[in-house]
Parts: sequence; C-alpha cells; structure tokens
Amino acid sequence: MKLHEQLLTIRLSQMKDAQALMDIDALVWTDRTAPEPVLWPSREDFLQHCPPASQLVAEADGTLCGYVGFRHPTNLSGNRHVYEINIAVHPAYQREGIGARLIGAAKIWAAQEGKLKLRLRVLSTNPGAIAFYRKCGFVEEGRLMEEFWIGDRYVDDIWMSFFLDGKKD
Repeated sequence: MKLHEQLLTIRLSQMKDAQALMDIDALVWTDRTAPEPVLWPSREDFLQHCPPASQLVAEADGTLCGYVGFRHPTNLSGNRHVYEINIAVHPAYQREGIGARLIGAAKIWAAQEGKLKLRLRVLSTNPGAIAFYRKCGFVEEGRLMEEFWIGDRYVDDIWMSFFLDGKKD
C-alpha cells in the first residue's frame, strides 16, 4: 500500500517503540550506510542510548516505519543550539516521502526547541542519501577524508548542516 493511501503520523518516540526502532536500525544501518552495522545487544542498551522522546517517529496506519533521532553533539553549553540528527526509514517504506516528512518535522521541532542548526554525517559511499539531504536543504560543511576503512576501501565522512534561520555561512 502506498503512503498516499495511508495515514502518516509523526510523534515523539515512546518506550513501546524500542523493538521496532531496533529492527529498523538492523535493516538500515549496514556497511553501505554506516561505518559498521548497528545491531543493538539488548533493548536496555538501545534505551540507554536512545531514550524515549529522543526521536520523532513516523507511523503509517499504526506501523512504525521510520524515525529521525536528535541529540546535542556535545555536553558543552556553547553547543546547545545544535542538534545532530540521524534518520532511518524501513526499506519497505522508502521512496514514499516519509524521510522528507521526518526531516521537515525535525526542522519544526528543533526550531520550537530554540535550536539554530541541524547537522548530520553521511558516508561518501551513500550518494542517494547525500542527494536526499541536499534536496532537504542541507549543505556540505566539511569532509573527513578517508575516515573509515569499510569493506576494501577508505570512505570519507561527510558533515552536512541546515541552518534553521536560513543562514548558510
């Protein structure tokens, strides 16, 4: 069933979402999209790193199909205006606009929380994600050359950002 035939709800994550979020991580975060696959050893470990209300989740007709997580990149008070985000959409729901809706919701959420900047990291071997982030208004802010050895080659770690006040410098 296509997304346009379903009701999509975006809300803050809850304790009950943990297993579905862990399942999405296992499907999405592979050696093509992350420095190493994300496989949580336990529900408790997941909840320690991703507590309830640290993600906006998308539900299509009651099925959790994606999320955008957000956190402060450091504990420094001078860095509290920034959220670092990560986004994942279940493969069965990709290319239906859910990712764009999640990014849009994250921008609204972050602005309401008084944040000025969203940032993310993406591997140079993931051109689809890079194009998606650019389409969502993110710009490349920096690149760590040959930061990871994945498979049989070195891969760049690209840092991208979106300024919520429209600033791009």
